[in-house]
Amino acid sequence: MRHYLQFKDFRAEEYAHLFERAASIKRRFKNYERYQPLADRTLAMIFEKASTRTRVSFEAGMYQMGGSVVHLTTGDSQMGRAEPIEDSARVISRMVDIVMIRTFEHTKIERFAANSRVPVINGLTNEFHPCQILADLFTFIEARGMNQRGIVDADCLKGRVVAWVGDGNNMANTWLQAAEILGFTVHVSTPSGYEIDPVVAGIKNSACYKVFKNPRDACRDADLVTTDVWTSMGFEAENETRRSAFADWRVDSAMMALAKPDALFMHCLPAHRGEEVTAEVIDGPQSVVWDEAENRMHVQKALMEYLLLGRIG
Repeated sequence: MRHYLQFKDFRAEEYAHLFERAASIKRRFKNYERYQPLADRTLAMIFEKASTRTRVSFEAGMYQMGGSVVHLTTGDSQMGRAEPIEDSARVISRMVDIVMIRTFEHTKIERFAANSRVPVINGLTNEFHPCQILADLFTFIEARGMNQRGIVDADCLKGRVVAWVGDGNNMANTWLQAAEILGFTVHVSTPSGYEIDPVVAGIKNSACYKVFKNPRDACRDADLVTTDVWTSMGFEAENETRRSAFADWRVDSAMMALAKPDALFMHCLPAHRGEEVTAEVIDGPQSVVWDEAENRMHVQKALMEYLLLGRIG
């Protein structure tokens, strides 16, 4: 049994397999081909943080794969309130086949997984967001590393430069993990006081990222420019302070012009046009945010297939 709590939980060759499976599963979906290898399997989704994309992508994906879904929130479960997380894990994992949790502190999902009899997937924690980066990387491969027959070249990521502009948050931590495993470099630029913490990210190879004070320097010659909201869920009290601190970290057309001519733009959504990104960028020709959002579903289907059935194909 395997869990997927951080990006570094899998090896490079496992990601190559997941990208191939995601491409195959997506082709079936686009061709209206029935594919239900998870018939009679049940996914429990536990939300302590609300979400649009995470719920729709996991729920629709599990139904498309032939399974069923149980949706729980803090309002209709005892987890962490009247019952210890460990006890909830012991009970829930006896009734379902796989669990996805979207919560706050990463220690919560670790405690649940340590007492679960079934695979546990991190749908987001304060520290990491592996499913989103999985989708982002697959989206980049679709655009830059897939031939006309749909064959995936995961090696297309090696040597690439990803510019992260904004908060040193769970997305930034996960990008660093992905760079260390898959052989690309992340150019990180954050306002003072919002830096990444390589200890939290669990990075051993400091060569996988470079830090820039000026976001324009971070974007120079990048293959991909990506960002996130200035104020993540749970930090709303800091909203006005962050707006002031992040004012120079707005991704605009001038910033994109410093990247490579064929550079892509990504955003995990929801986006605030005029704050972390301008409308002309997110709605422009270099943006792949809608493919990126859809691909959450396809890579998560491949992930659930792998965790429950092992290697297929």
